[in-house]
Amino acid sequence: MKKRDFGAVRQLPSGRWQAKYRHPQSNQFITAPSTFPTRGDADRWSANTQADLERGSWIDPSLGAVTLEEYATLWMEERILAPRSAELYRGLLRLHIIPVLGRIKLCDLSPRDVRAWHAQLCKSAHPGRPTVAKAYRLLRTICETAVNDEMIPRNPCKVKGASTEHAAERPVATVAQVEQLYEAMEDRYKAMVLLAAWCSPRLGEVLALTRRDVDLKAGTVRITKAESQLQNGQRIIGPPKTKAGVRTVSVPPHVIPLLEEHLRVFSGPGRDGLVFVGKKGGPLRRVSFYAAWLRATKATGLDDLRFHDLRHTGATLAAATGASTKELMARLGHASAAAALRYQHATVDRDQAIAQVLSGLVLPKDDGVRDDGSEDDAGNKANSGVEDL
Repeated sequence: MKKRDFGAVRQLPSGRWQAKYRHPQSNQFITAPSTFPTRGDADRWSANTQADLERGSWIDPSLGAVTLEEYATLWMEERILAPRSAELYRGLLRLHIIPVLGRIKLCDLSPRDVRAWHAQLCKSAHPGRPTVAKAYRLLRTICETAVNDEMIPRNPCKVKGASTEHAAERPVATVAQVEQLYEAMEDRYKAMVLLAAWCSPRLGEVLALTRRDVDLKAGTVRITKAESQLQNGQRIIGPPKTKAGVRTVSVPPHVIPLLEEHLRVFSGPGRDGLVFVGKKGGPLRRVSFYAAWLRATKATGLDDLRFHDLRHTGATLAAATGASTKELMARLGHASAAAALRYQHATVDRDQAIAQVLSGLVLPKDDGVRDDGSEDDAGNKANSGVEDL
């Protein structure tokens, strides 16, 4: 062992080099987590560690000696999470993170470990890419907390683009298809189709609506809460997805009479009665609604359409009216402009397609070219104008 101003380095029988330094509190030797191919590499590691100590950025490696599973369990216990989020996180940890990475110590979890784990998930048939992105984001968040807790010096989650969900583009129903779905749905669910397509609420927001939330005279629906159902069937009422989700949405006039009829025939009694209830008068279970939805989509040939796609339909139709970004954000309950801009972009694309069709209406019969192939004066002038533009 060769003594140095800070710690010590020595060459092992294998020919590689090992570096050690003394713990600033316990005075016990701490060995570098890996060996080095040259003495210079070992010296540089020692110098960097000494610099971290002098800057006050040194991380005690013993703090990161807990396994990822142990720390993730503590992380979950310390979080205040919505029930559905807690259920999702526990599932991601149990199914996709802990089986592969759980036994690795936090201080030993490397970018290479994370990259290999992520690649393995991506190559597997299950789960899908959106779930892989959710699992990666959860792992990154847990590790970032460990960095903030000064248990590890840096976050090992460095896979570029891994946190982005690349879900397939969902279909947008036409007005005619919305009418077909409305006719095919069971009577007690018809109004749900209309609200989703023309007012763009989320399913959880629809299922939480009460009579007091609906003002037929003003023609509005007030969204202040959302329903979620856990895997065990427990029904939970809480705030909407974001603070911006609390909103008042104007109902298109043609929907109001149909909504009024639904309230009269199907909704629960009293001001706090649910707008949409099950066949026995209790809260509507999603499994019951989805069964009716699948029957309707199959009958209309819209098998790939999800109920949430009607929200996209309503957003796209609203954008087509010329609604501004802020107006779309308010109507959809979006906290950021990014989602609302997607619908405006879709409208711009459609407008460009319309422009192409309109261009085809110009001189559809007389294109300024004579039968003999020569151009007349009008054709020359038209072409000259196009060149100028």
